Amino acid sequence: MNRREAEFQAIAARGSFPVVILGGGINGIGLFRELALHGVDCLLLDKSDFAAGATSNSSRMIHGGLRYLENGEFGLVRESLRERNRLLANAPHYVAPLRTTIPIFGWLDGIVRSPLVFLGLPVRPGGRGALIVKGGLAFYDFVTRARRRTPRHFFNLRGAALRALPRLNPGIVAAATYWDASITQAERLCLELIRDARALNPQSRALNYATAEEVRGGALVVRDGISGTACAVAPRVVVNAAGAWVDAANARLGLSTHLIGGTKGSHLVVDSAELHAAIGDRMVYYEHRDGRVCIAFTFMGKVIMGSTDIRVDDPETAACDAEEERYIRESLAGVFPGIRVAREQIVRRFCGVRPLPAGAERTTGRISRGHSLEFAEPDTGRPFPVVSLIGGKWTTFRAFAEQTADRVLPLLGAARRGTTEDMPIGGGRGFPAGAEEKGRWIERTAAARGMSPARVEVLLARYGARAEEYCAWPEARGERPLASLPTYTDAEIRWIAAGEQVERLSDLVCRRSVIALLGDARPEALAELAAAAGEALGWPPARREEEAARTLRETAV
Repeated sequence: MNRREAEFQAIAARGSFPVVILGGGINGIGLFRELALHGVDCLLLDKSDFAAGATSNSSRMIHGGLRYLENGEFGLVRESLRERNRLLANAPHYVAPLRTTIPIFGWLDGIVRSPLVFLGLPVRPGGRGALIVKGGLAFYDFVTRARRRTPRHFFNLRGAALRALPRLNPGIVAAATYWDASITQAERLCLELIRDARALNPQSRALNYATAEEVRGGALVVRDGISGTACAVAPRVVVNAAGAWVDAANARLGLSTHLIGGTKGSHLVVDSAELHAAIGDRMVYYEHRDGRVCIAFTFMGKVIMGSTDIRVDDPETAACDAEEERYIRESLAGVFPGIRVAREQIVRRFCGVRPLPAGAERTTGRISRGHSLEFAEPDTGRPFPVVSLIGGKWTTFRAFAEQTADRVLPLLGAARRGTTEDMPIGGGRGFPAGAEEKGRWIERTAAARGMSPARVEVLLARYGARAEEYCAWPEARGERPLASLPTYTDAEIRWIAAGEQVERLSDLVCRRSVIALLGDARPEALAELAAAAGEALGWPPARREEEAARTLRETAV
């Protein structure tokens, strides 16, 4: 019996959990950890892999939501900025400050338009001038003044801005620079939250590729998507954190809802040395000619560009189409007119569906990016309440989890025990602060484990302080670099496969690493990865070939 089979049998044998969470994206996983802190036994289920939806297909921004100010969402911006700073402190191995520059093409643009947008009145798209941008950034600085973790914003007039970024459109009048944050390995942070939750409460369980199919006899019928086995689980409360699939998940529970009006956001990952050099170590936050905000920032040697905001009815069919690709590529013309991104420079396309609230807003940009809860009382045949999570985003997942727990705990007769506000996450616990401390950590670990400092440095960036666990693993001593991916080793891939609930090769390539994101999921690499993972998971040769072929199809550009 393998690990997964044993896990499913343990769930079946138990037969009940106080809370069942449907959806293993960041909101469901955040709640899983939050409830674990309070001693609540939870079962977390995801119909696919953990973080496989919008969670892994986001812009990788941890941000305060500068654009939300125009919609009057001041509370959301305050919450976002506070949570951004907490993530900078609690997950410093994956979340880091990101210098962001806004090219500005006028001084007073938007003075009339922005108040009309604020009031919800229909107006034509338009630019945002220096005065509007200045007001927003001043609010940013004011909100974070007590726990400042990033520098204050500043403005450069045209000459200074072009000296800093020579390839910018010379038609600018100024450029504003401020700091938000980015997340490098969002998917791995999700896994670390699950791991931390299990440490807080070993009685909780998290299972990918598992679905709550229906309610029968007052219990959930839970189907293992790998083996096909089913069992009954009786919950006291169900939390629907299925993101864009909230309404579909509710339907399986016998609830007819229309809570989600999702929009898809598509992105491109581009291998362009010219664009990378033009942007430097920052993000450029700019406007397309239709007024929609776009971004371009450097990421591990590549450039991520996006995004779109298009209504979508079925999240299963959402994908970055040719029109969106053209839109994103052409958006550069207004900000870097001398740089063209060719189709062959695109190494990855990805698309996520934002679980936004259903509504009648004329434009997608007016739909709130906040979060809320919808409560359904127990009903005939369903003896438990259902709490549906609407909205939410990476930056505010902890706050959303806390608010949801405050709704769920009284239903269980439980009380709050503490807070996750200042709780380090995974490899952020013990992560060295500053260049000097990092250097000492690397040298100390390299000497103790018989590895080169260069190798330990790679592992520290990839796993945070958890790199020490891998370095201490006996098999790491004999690791061999992969021929097709020399920064990874055979032992490292076995370590991931065996210890991080990998069921398919795509889990490893797309969500336990950034291999696919960076365009490195080539046939020769997938063959090596399938061999190493297959050795750890007991895959026969035919299964290894099948996994490599399927993953190649799934990651094709």
